[in-house]
Amino acid sequence: MPNTAPSVKLLNGIEMPQLGLGTWPMDDAEATHAVAGAIRGGYRLIDTAENYQNETGVGAGIRASGVARSEIFLTTKFNREWHSVSGVRAACEASLGRLRLDYIDLLLIHWPNPDQGRYVEAFEGLTKVLEAGLVRSIGVSNFKPAHLQKLFDAGYTPHVNQIQMDPYHARADIVAVSASKGIITEAWSPLGRGNEMLSDPAIVAIAKAHGRTPAQVVLRWHTQLGHVATPKSSDPKRQAENLDIFDFHLSADELASLNSLDRPQDEITDADVFGH
Repeated sequence: MPNTAPSVKLLNGIEMPQLGLGTWPMDDAEATHAVAGAIRGGYRLIDTAENYQNETGVGAGIRASGVARSEIFLTTKFNREWHSVSGVRAACEASLGRLRLDYIDLLLIHWPNPDQGRYVEAFEGLTKVLEAGLVRSIGVSNFKPAHLQKLFDAGYTPHVNQIQMDPYHARADIVAVSASKGIITEAWSPLGRGNEMLSDPAIVAIAKAHGRTPAQVVLRWHTQLGHVATPKSSDPKRQAENLDIFDFHLSADELASLNSLDRPQDEITDADVFGH
């Protein structure tokens, strides 16, 4: 049996694997191959989005894997044009059509788009598709504390907030707000953007001490802190390495060393400005 990741429990009791496969910027053909191989290799969490334009390939990969749909946790996200109650239903049904699936495990608002000012309405739409059984859990992506607070003020609490996060970008303010409400933090680009961070002497030293790669150390940092990570890879060897992180532990000192690498607001995509 291949390795699989442990799970975290969402606010509504749904179990979500702690490590999965990111699929941006794969096209449909690459996604089909990568997803099928990853699932056969033990992955049970797959992350895609309307904006990635590969939902068709991701769905094909899930079917080609030979693993039961009930064992797979599939996340997708929708764009700003659907930020209304009825729009979310339309976006959800469109994603299901492209994926050729009967339900989505986690549906996210991809960006808050505060200039548009309709993400609270969009979250209301998420609650409706959850009630309808089209999705099993709901959440947001790239939400800052102020964006989250508007949801809280309206009586809504996401199950997940997926954000750009790695040891160079620890996002402590967002993580703290989410933790206080029981929201699971999920990292996109969990290994950083480019390879600079993976060459950091502190990370390299910890990797050497454990006989692991720097990427494995960073992914263990995410998961030991209780977060979910979805590194992208279409290479079977790299996929296997990324998943093979749950048989070693970082010490308190090692975690502190990694936490000290934080560079607040350095190269962070600003969700008050960017969105789609």
